[in-house]
Amino acid sequence: MDPLSDPAPDHRTTDDLVYRHAPGTRVTYRARQRAVDLTAWLRLALHLPGFLLSLALVAGTAFLLEAWAGMPAWVPVALWVGSGALLFHPPTEERIARYLLRLHRPLPHEVAVLAPVWREVTARAGVDGGRYQLWIEDSDDLNALAAAGHIVGVTRHALERLPRSQLAAVLAHELGHHTGGHAWAGLLGHWYGLPARAAWRTLLRLRVRATRSLSPMAALVIVASAGYLTYRTLAATYGLPLLLVALPWLAAAVGRRAELRADAYAAGLGFAPMLAALLQQVLAEEGSESPQAPGLLDRLLSSHPDHRTRLHHLQPHLDHKAPEAPGTPQGGHPLG
Repeated sequence: MDPLSDPAPDHRTTDDLVYRHAPGTRVTYRARQRAVDLTAWLRLALHLPGFLLSLALVAGTAFLLEAWAGMPAWVPVALWVGSGALLFHPPTEERIARYLLRLHRPLPHEVAVLAPVWREVTARAGVDGGRYQLWIEDSDDLNALAAAGHIVGVTRHALERLPRSQLAAVLAHELGHHTGGHAWAGLLGHWYGLPARAAWRTLLRLRVRATRSLSPMAALVIVASAGYLTYRTLAATYGLPLLLVALPWLAAAVGRRAELRADAYAAGLGFAPMLAALLQQVLAEEGSESPQAPGLLDRLLSSHPDHRTRLHHLQPHLDHKAPEAPGTPQGGHPLG
């Protein structure tokens, strides 16, 4: 999700989008409409430790069930591994959108705004827009999101306030997340890491309860034992577990790169000026409110680059004329 603060108080529904593909116009689709770019592969790689820990937990539970109830251990393991495919099942995606992301289907007057804009964006990209599901979030933020395999959401506030050209730029950015594989890679990694995260949270709760009931001497013994065990583990594995500590920072860095790639995708479709104008409006609004600048740690852990960084990366696209033909590769940031 890419938050954008409200850049202007006026209600704007200006239809200033240049439509190159009116209804009835022939649209040429790309033979390969989706890919997995480098950031998607990196995101999957960063989720690998969580997946392996979850697999170990699921397999351990499966063996306990086999010993207790006689159920073959491979059955629950296979079901869990195969469950990730449900995230791309349209009915499952609909439930994710409704109950997890709190989205709703667009109303008729919202469809009247979204449909021609979405058609223009997908036609320029050479992508079949009918494969995606458009959703609305009831929020007062200017925001949009790409999730699962086919979910594209935009806030009601953004739909009502943005000129059509800027709305198209936002939707093109989210389409870039889908065509680059960012959306499904993030959700798949999150899904397969759920057992490990649940076990970790349970251990933390048990530790808190246990330390409250322990005497200071017993707590000291436990801490010393845990420290010794940690030292021996790091020595035996050449410090490789320390890489887990760096995962949040690495994941945030990959997230920022994915946002810049999605910006480049939108720019390659001719929406660089609209996206830059929106970012400049956001910067102007933030300057007038004089917010406190985030610290270095917050910036390193943020999954979104700051607006000035995004504008800097959009500048080469503003200096050159955008390609006119649909399906033209994005300059400087290939998606394959």
